[in-house]
Amino acid sequence: MIKLAPNIYAIDLCIYLSDIKALVISDLHLGYEESLQKRGVLVPKSMFKQIIRRLDWILNQIPVEKVILNGDIKHEFGTISVQEWREVLRLIEYFEKKNIELLAVKGNHDTIFGPIARKKQIKEVREATHKDILIVHGDYVPDKPSKIIIIGHEHPAITLREKAKAEKFKCFLKGTYKKSVLIVLPSFNPLAEGTDVAKEEILSPLIKNITNFEVYIVNDKSHEVMDFGRIKDLV
Repeated sequence: MIKLAPNIYAIDLCIYLSDIKALVISDLHLGYEESLQKRGVLVPKSMFKQIIRRLDWILNQIPVEKVILNGDIKHEFGTISVQEWREVLRLIEYFEKKNIELLAVKGNHDTIFGPIARKKQIKEVREATHKDILIVHGDYVPDKPSKIIIIGHEHPAITLREKAKAEKFKCFLKGTYKKSVLIVLPSFNPLAEGTDVAKEEILSPLIKNITNFEVYIVNDKSHEVMDFGRIKDLV
């Protein structure tokens, strides 16, 4: 783990709130493979197994009593696909078996997530708060920003180059939004490489002056989170 703020740590692709033993996960986009197949892109349906393996690794490292799913739990905008319904239920049951409380923060892809949440009695909120921390998906500007804001939505990544070789890594971002510290989570979806924040269009209205943000790269194989300094020093 690497410390980003008091009681806030980055572990693998998640944020850990150590004082309440809560894990924050963003942008699972369950059902993404089915969406790709509808567009003619054939991929093996192994994503959910990869997600569970990653969760198993994380839960073996730290004690977790609560998981906050920070938006875009499912992928489709205007419907619930068969794959989404099945995998969201399986994910909920995975945490139920471990006696981990679930809270869902609504994302822009979760327009009709409600039926699944109600079926399993999962509370769905627009924003979640803990002390001076606001957890929001990141697709809009909250009315009352807190001292620390944690968002997803952006799917941040950055490309590192060494001579002719270039490789894209998912990453956390840490910067500011007005007077707030802003922390941006990478996507937990294994098929979503992410947006290269150094050169691609930024989605979240909360992210300004991107070159001043600090970058924490995630090693996909070792799960290690590494401080790589500011974006402006990497481009």
